[in-house]
Amino acid sequence: MSGFSPSDIDLQLIRAKDLKPIPWKNGGGTTREIALEPPDATFDNFLWRISIADVGQAGPFSTFDGVDRIIVVTQDATMVLTSLSPGMAHTLLPGEPFRFSGEIPIHAELPDGPTQDFNLMWRRDSTQGQMTVRRSAACLGLNAGSAVLHCTKGSYQVSLPCNPAANYLLQQGDTLRLTLPESATFSLDILPLDADALMLDCRIDAPSTPYARSLAHD
Repeated sequence: MSGFSPSDIDLQLIRAKDLKPIPWKNGGGTTREIALEPPDATFDNFLWRISIADVGQAGPFSTFDGVDRIIVVTQDATMVLTSLSPGMAHTLLPGEPFRFSGEIPIHAELPDGPTQDFNLMWRRDSTQGQMTVRRSAACLGLNAGSAVLHCTKGSYQVSLPCNPAANYLLQQGDTLRLTLPESATFSLDILPLDADALMLDCRIDAPSTPYARSLAHD
């Protein structure tokens, strides 16, 4: 930890039961928004967005111009993504992230029936995102920007070494979001409480100045 107080961290605990379903951008299904930046953004002007989608039937994905995406199937079922351009055919296995461009017209097939997926999206000209699948205990280093820790299976304990009393229990579907100011560094510990526990560790860089200015004029 360097150059700031732990009180400078914006920390939000987001419970699965509090997520509300909304229609997909193309109306083909429902999604539950976990985190959105800025908070009042729409499908067309968000900086980054994290959500869980219920995929009940085969069909097209929504398209997002200028956006990069990482998707992970979170249930024990596969999903096959196809596209005539650029001739893509990819089988998504549970717990395996797949990155693609939001402009690509994607069609999803569900060989095992309805499933659910976790999505990280970010505007590529303004920030960068990454995702790591965690299955074991670890000490995670955080930098300026946002970290979103989503428990997709089992349960995890998250502890802040700077405050021994700060312990968070994440059960399936729960999320911990942390936002750190510029030049900040921080660490926390994660501990799986179940043998098959799985956590998705998403990191999003702090927004660039051009994007921040464009929002101020919207």
